[in-house]
Amino acid sequence: MENSHPRSHPQINQEFPVSFYSGRSQPPLVEKEATTTEARLAQQSTTSEKVTYIVYMGELKQNTVSMMDVHNSLLSATIGDETIARKSKIHSYGRSFNGFAARLLPREAELLALQKLLTTRSWDFLGLPENAKRNHQTESDTIVAVLDSGIWVESPSFSDTGFGPPPQKWKGKCDKGVNFTGCNKQVFVIHTTFSLKVIGARFFNFGGIAYDDETTPLDTEGHGTHTASTAAGVSVEGASVYGIAEGTARGGVPSARIASYKVCWGGGCQDVDLLAAFDAAIADGVDVISVSIGGPMRNFTQDSIAIGSFHAAKKGILTVCAAGNEGPAEGTIENVAPWILTVAASTIDRKLETSVKLGNGENISGVAVNTFALNKSFYPLINGVLARNENVSGDYVGNFSACESDTLSESKVKGKIVYCQGGSGVSVIPLLGGTGTIMSDDTYLDDAFPTIGPGTFVSYDDGQKIDKYINTTKSPLAIIYKTRGVNMTAPSVAPFSSRGPQEISPNILKPDIAAPGVDILAAFTKFTTMTRLDGDDRVVKYNVLSGTSMATPHAAGAAAFVKTFHPRWSPAAIKSALMTTCELSVFFVHAPLQYPFFLPDRTPGVSFDVSIDWMND
Repeated sequence: MENSHPRSHPQINQEFPVSFYSGRSQPPLVEKEATTTEARLAQQSTTSEKVTYIVYMGELKQNTVSMMDVHNSLLSATIGDETIARKSKIHSYGRSFNGFAARLLPREAELLALQKLLTTRSWDFLGLPENAKRNHQTESDTIVAVLDSGIWVESPSFSDTGFGPPPQKWKGKCDKGVNFTGCNKQVFVIHTTFSLKVIGARFFNFGGIAYDDETTPLDTEGHGTHTASTAAGVSVEGASVYGIAEGTARGGVPSARIASYKVCWGGGCQDVDLLAAFDAAIADGVDVISVSIGGPMRNFTQDSIAIGSFHAAKKGILTVCAAGNEGPAEGTIENVAPWILTVAASTIDRKLETSVKLGNGENISGVAVNTFALNKSFYPLINGVLARNENVSGDYVGNFSACESDTLSESKVKGKIVYCQGGSGVSVIPLLGGTGTIMSDDTYLDDAFPTIGPGTFVSYDDGQKIDKYINTTKSPLAIIYKTRGVNMTAPSVAPFSSRGPQEISPNILKPDIAAPGVDILAAFTKFTTMTRLDGDDRVVKYNVLSGTSMATPHAAGAAAFVKTFHPRWSPAAIKSALMTTCELSVFFVHAPLQYPFFLPDRTPGVSFDVSIDWMND
């Protein structure tokens, strides 16, 4: 990129409503209520109400007075009242780059813009076994930052047994909050208290998504714990979810330290918090940043992840980001800045199969995470049409075939396995007392979703067979088996993984690389249930999730692994080495394209370096 200074005027970005985790969503009609952030911000669109703006001012200058004073002075000059200006400012970014967030009227933002400034298995599948050659001391001094939904430090994957004090370069800390009194086991060394494995846990809520009595570094959703353990969790033998996908769960760099930065609350992540986390992580001394968060493509100067990762790259820190889960449509790729390692999701050589056997002896393969083992040989089988509630009336009575809410009779469903067209029945049938649910939907065959009760997803064609069997048999029967792992050919890029081309900088191809992101077993939190859905009371230490969110920490762990052997390599050098240490053997399911898939057991590929600087429009 050309060497030039950031623009001499501040870059004023209205706070983008929400960025979302890049994990796969649940089947339709079973998601928890969406965050209210969009609604809150939609109410702030009038010209007479203040809205959150991020004022990005480029790099920090050497020997500069307090950035906080500079920001306060700039706001005072714009608003005309020092007291109001100080109250308007939400946060100053001044540890790693220059900027601030403030609540302003649109006309105040316009004036400010015109001001002149002075500027489990997946690792084995990848070829990185537990006994791989490692530089243990350097790995122990490596810090992986995870920007996500927080962390549950009590997970076995974050045990600090055998760890010494943090590396001397570490400047971070552990916040306290609701149900969170500190990081790992604390040790006292020369008048200072240290944590050992999880050495940092911060939270950022400048966007105001969470209420004050909810703020905590603790992960209450499971997403952040899952990604952190995938990147750098210690080895835990016998990890599974109710015996499913059992094996040794571990991260790519088990001896590395973890720094968690909570920026996501209730499914939403705001720019103001993302930038604050980048600002802190860079100054804290981390080595790699993993960000399983995405959103619509935006100009780099308006994209908090692009800005934060740019300044990280300037300090020698590689940022690894999720490509998004909007595939297989073209042009859906996210996190496209060239200095980011953008990761697609691919399969591993294990499929989680949940089969159905009909009373006529026919076996049908399905996909789900079904933790339930039914006791009887067979159960009565019925479909949504035959189980319809005859008392339902009105202009819209719902789709009986799809088993939509309030369309079925409890007495007809109770004790039976119900066949539904589509995914709605996954939460409806258990609440009505049904024994199990068979759902036909091709959309949910690419990765295994957990069910609340006994259940599985089958293909549309197999669903037609089941429906025909029900309608032509006097007493139809079926059984749903507990999920088991079976071998499959891999890797291939998951259909849900977002595709290019990108529009922001079309000459740069994205994603950069593919990594395991389908049916990944990793650590979870005890502060929610397995599905996070009403009616589910299963609390698990490990869970199976899918998405480019799961692929991202694999690539981040691989980047950290490479850095332990080449500590002086730049982010660009590590990125190019990963991209060229691969095979063109990952195939898009819906496109005739090959894609690089990282193989860490190979000799590192070509290492290219590049200088990083901003470029004016």
